[in-house]
Amino acid sequence: MRFTDSLWQEVQPIYQAILEHPFNQELAQGSLPREKFAFYLQQDALYLADFGRALALMGSRATSPERMLDFVKFAETAVVVERALHEEYFRFFEISQPATRQSPSCFAYTNFVLATTAHRTYEEGVACLLPCFWVYREVGQYVHRVAAAGNPYQKWIDTYASPQFAAVVDKAIALCEETAQATTAAVRQAMAEAFVASTRLEWMFWDSAYRMEAWLP
Repeated sequence: MRFTDSLWQEVQPIYQAILEHPFNQELAQGSLPREKFAFYLQQDALYLADFGRALALMGSRATSPERMLDFVKFAETAVVVERALHEEYFRFFEISQPATRQSPSCFAYTNFVLATTAHRTYEEGVACLLPCFWVYREVGQYVHRVAAAGNPYQKWIDTYASPQFAAVVDKAIALCEETAQATTAAVRQAMAEAFVASTRLEWMFWDSAYRMEAWLP
């Protein structure tokens, strides 16, 4: 079994919980309240700003020009393509002032990826960034298969279910696999722990959007 296959197998319970979460079930049905989707979009925009920084940081840590270029292209996908999607929905929902403060779960997730890419091994950094790509592709393809006709969120669904996005994810998986094969068993274990942690934070991000999570007190 490839290392990345073992990663995906390990997070199956978390992934299933993501698919079964009311946010994604209602997203597929087209019944997700607009205010919850708008909250999600604004938090996702804040998340992507820090995710782009983490990708750029990993590019600076890459040991070859090819891998550096890979991370630059990943950042372009995250920051340019997805920002365009956000802005389209901002116009649709007439959101003139995007959120400026991360929710607790968004804060936890972005600070985890920034800390891991900055202060842990390069290998752990690669692994912690992968769930954002991989989980979104799988969720996008699942929702695309079961989406109700006339879904108001079809543009979002189509973006993450697209062959173009799938190709980016395949590249990220291949990079992680290559990285894992070039290191030790102990480092691969640390990579697995980083991957699982990010996947858990993915679930928390969906859940926080559904609850429209706020800081307390």
